[in-house]
Amino acid sequence: MELEMHMVLPQLLRLAWIAGTLPILIASIPIPKLNFLHTILLGFARRGKIMHSTSQKFTLPQRFFLHFYIVASIWTTFLLVTTWCYAYTMVPPVRKSSAYSTITSYLIGGSALRTGSTTMLQRHAVWQAVFLLLLMEAQVLRRLFETIYVFKYSPSARMHVLGYLTGMFFYLAAPLSLCADCALDVFYFLVNLVTKFIVIGKDHMPPVEVELWQVVNPLFRLGWRHWIGATVFFLGWIHQQRCHKILGSLRNSRQAEEYAIPHGDWFEIVSCPHYLSEMVIYGSFVVATGWSNLTIWLLLVFVLANLSFAAVETHRWYHQKFEDYPSSRFAVIPYIL
Repeated sequence: MELEMHMVLPQLLRLAWIAGTLPILIASIPIPKLNFLHTILLGFARRGKIMHSTSQKFTLPQRFFLHFYIVASIWTTFLLVTTWCYAYTMVPPVRKSSAYSTITSYLIGGSALRTGSTTMLQRHAVWQAVFLLLLMEAQVLRRLFETIYVFKYSPSARMHVLGYLTGMFFYLAAPLSLCADCALDVFYFLVNLVTKFIVIGKDHMPPVEVELWQVVNPLFRLGWRHWIGATVFFLGWIHQQRCHKILGSLRNSRQAEEYAIPHGDWFEIVSCPHYLSEMVIYGSFVVATGWSNLTIWLLLVFVLANLSFAAVETHRWYHQKFEDYPSSRFAVIPYIL
């Protein structure tokens, strides 16, 4: 029963990613009977320059993108701090099995953390979640900074309200997907800690001793694939930062409604390198988990489908807008799409 409860959240997240991906995949099938679905989804996905000026119904200002990253930063930070506290308290790298099993049972009333292989697997999952959330934190904080200081959204730029809601859901569900395997344990830990604080009071809480090295040491012991994943992550992270800077500079150097062909970095090979970078970033989470986490795989598939769908439309817009647009560029994935 306990194991079944621990699987509820991952299963719900998997269903959500599948439900979000299937309509996009179906709408992308080149069959005339599916054109209506393609048109509907395109209406939801359009924003900014590729949204028709006459399509203002059920839309919001594109500057509301800021909401995504405010929420994502707060939520990811909360998940990171609570998961890290749980990992340090309940699954330290060096401690006798009987000691932490007793503490676990006392604080959370029973857990999947037990002696033997289950303990080691759970230790790995918890510290892996901390590792992935650290990467996600770096991503959402940078996006928050860029939205405030790099991008200058046109006053007329709009996005569909359903696109806004989808974005809000994404930035709540994506960080949660990175720690879904241990989220229930962390929740029980937090609830019982708060309950204990209320019952016995602040003055009677046991002192907390933090050893800085023990806070970070388990992250270095996760394994080589996590550091390969981190390397892939920062490859995408750096290129996305560069591409966003290029896009921001174009807006700063021109009138509000003027557009220009972006050049530099990955713009020389694809029309939407910021989307390609995003794909690399979420692909790095799959690499870091050893290609074995189904929830994160489905998150990646949703990102690939969603951004590819939007990139194809942006690529088409560039060709329609500029007669001299480079014909050698792909939409988002070099030599494929």
